[in-house]
Amino acid sequence: MTAAVTAPSATLRAEAEARLADLATPPGALGRLGDLAVWVAATQGQVPPAPIDRVRAVIFAGDHGVSDHGVSAFPKAITPAMVRTFLAGRAGVSVLAAQHGVSVRVLDLGVDDDLDGVPAEVTAFKVRRGSGAIHLEDALTSDETRRAILAGETVAAEEIAAGAQLLVSGDMGIGNTTPAAALIAASFGLPASEVTGRGTGIDEAALAAKTALVQHAVDRAGERTADPVDTLTALGSADLAASAGFMAAAARAGVPVLLDGVISVAAAVMADRLAPGAAAWFVAGHRSTEPAQSLALDKLGLEPVLDLGMRLGEGSGAVAAVPLLRSAALLLSQVALLSDLH
Repeated sequence: MTAAVTAPSATLRAEAEARLADLATPPGALGRLGDLAVWVAATQGQVPPAPIDRVRAVIFAGDHGVSDHGVSAFPKAITPAMVRTFLAGRAGVSVLAAQHGVSVRVLDLGVDDDLDGVPAEVTAFKVRRGSGAIHLEDALTSDETRRAILAGETVAAEEIAAGAQLLVSGDMGIGNTTPAAALIAASFGLPASEVTGRGTGIDEAALAAKTALVQHAVDRAGERTADPVDTLTALGSADLAASAGFMAAAARAGVPVLLDGVISVAAAVMADRLAPGAAAWFVAGHRSTEPAQSLALDKLGLEPVLDLGMRLGEGSGAVAAVPLLRSAALLLSQVALLSDLH
């Protein structure tokens, strides 16, 4: 499953940088928008870049065994309720996506509920109900992990076939910041104390217990964390494994991915391990309040577009950044060139 990824064209990047330097603006005046414009052009393989009209977000939903062990401020019954809220178009990301013309698809990979009455396509890729409590047992079996990764790859192919120019991987699952922190800790050899955050807003006592749980989980996994599939099996979940497969497949296909918060970034770390070099196709939508997210972005060499103190998940921070990427692409294509001024 680990096939290396070809980076966006260095030649086209240089061509985009030359065009940026020739815009009728003072050197560096566009700041980060100029950097994003160059990245968009390189990932599209064309200078100037095309308008970013087709952005598609997929929310991977699943429950996590650790949610029964005091790591979240909310009960796991929230997960199936939120799946229905996405379908009704009433979640935070739904509002932002409608505003910015982003399609949203929600998939149940491991929700601990039968989701009676939801459309069949929502549960078509379901791997299991819930996942193991990672400090006590593996999250998944090896077969379940591979099925989840394959599901993500299949969904990426479907979204790309539907015309996606830019993909967003969203998440929904009470307790999901715990496996995300564990995956990041295990991937980079970091202690739990540096990566564990408050998630949905837990107090000091719960944070201490959550930190200990993450460390215990990473210690339990031991040397198995040298392999990305084994890491996801021991410390991940079906939704996280699917998200990692989704992003790895997008990068292999040369379609860029806009990252969200800590869950999305943990999956991006795993995608870069499954498909070395995949991170060159990722851009960080925003900086969340979770410490593991900032640490992982630094390791991946990614600088967030927005820093709004958001921690909603769902892909919401990424979707909030979509207008800036669109603006960047349009500036590089539509601003007059100095060489054309007479």
